[in-house]
Amino acid sequence: MASKRTIEIVKATAPVLQEHGEAITKVFYTLLFEKHPELRDVFNMTHQQKGSQQKVLANAIFQYAVHIDKLEMMGPAVESIAQKHTSLSISKEAYPIVGENLLLAIKEGLGAAATDEIIDAWAEAYGDLAAIFVSREEEIYTEREQYRGGFRGTKAFVVAQKVVESSVITSFYLKRADGTPVPQFLPGQYVALTVSVPGTTHQHTRNYSMSDSSDRDYLRISVKRETGYPEGVVSNYLHDEIHEGDVLELGMPSGEFVWQTTENPSVFISGGIGVTPLLSMYKEAVAKSTKPIVFIQCALNSDVCAFADEIEALTNHRVQAAKVYSLPLSEDVLGEHYDFKGYLTEDVLESLGVAAMSDFYFCGPTPFMANTLAVLEAYGVAESQINYEFFGPQEELELV
Repeated sequence: MASKRTIEIVKATAPVLQEHGEAITKVFYTLLFEKHPELRDVFNMTHQQKGSQQKVLANAIFQYAVHIDKLEMMGPAVESIAQKHTSLSISKEAYPIVGENLLLAIKEGLGAAATDEIIDAWAEAYGDLAAIFVSREEEIYTEREQYRGGFRGTKAFVVAQKVVESSVITSFYLKRADGTPVPQFLPGQYVALTVSVPGTTHQHTRNYSMSDSSDRDYLRISVKRETGYPEGVVSNYLHDEIHEGDVLELGMPSGEFVWQTTENPSVFISGGIGVTPLLSMYKEAVAKSTKPIVFIQCALNSDVCAFADEIEALTNHRVQAAKVYSLPLSEDVLGEHYDFKGYLTEDVLESLGVAAMSDFYFCGPTPFMANTLAVLEAYGVAESQINYEFFGPQEELELV
């Protein structure tokens, strides 16, 4: 535990970090990649170029500074980061490297205000935080090794089947190359995939959600083809160059955005490729829950809408599904091919008889996420019953 003086200093620097956090984290990543270019392999460089990774780190550092004397309040954030780290097989040896460069970045960012006392305080504080992460991540690694098909690090998987799901989404059915069982996972979790793309200078790692239930003899990931560079470098490579029989390197499934069994109904709301983790959750809920279930799939139109048949096939007297198209095609007929036109609204929820006391799970692009969060809050849904996964500071959802 940090000393009283360290806590005072770190909390006192919080306003500066809030104001200059992104500038500091940009310096941090620049230093890190200059000194350790091999670490580019474990970072999503698209997020780097967009600046979203810098924002996430800046927000995390600020929150740590604010809550250093009440670290229990950072529990969810610590768990989310620990899950990401273990998906990437980050080792405890990485923490001193990160710490060294983070302190240099803070020193540069604070300028003349960066006294030896402040830097020493942050060094102590970082050491405490690193110890928390190392401990939690080792727990996760050890736990996952005990899972059916569990392992540490990465393993080779063969593409057993490749299926086109829509004009932009393709699924890959993956089995262990050595013939052993695929790893157990919780519905909603993701897996880190690392590939070497010809014509690029380093390996690329991306997280993809499992899009099928956890009782299969394969893992299924479903990838949306992204446009542009570098956004689409991995997705286009997978769509165009990876075929049945090819081998991919995967880590153990990770993630804390998972379906939980409660006494409440479950409502799943997807936007675009956000359907993937929710489909896994939905199948688990249909199989194990006795409560009402609703799946609302939001998409542009039938051309890009994937898995609608899989979702519809599981409906029954307590399970209902609906599609919301924002830009339906001329051949998409309201009431026949989709149920609502436009965007998710309170009226859509009311039309489906959705209870506000349900547990809500949603995932999709940022504008969709922001709208869904606003709709649920207006619908009277308690914060404790709202579950989502989003890469970025909470403020981005509130301001969109």
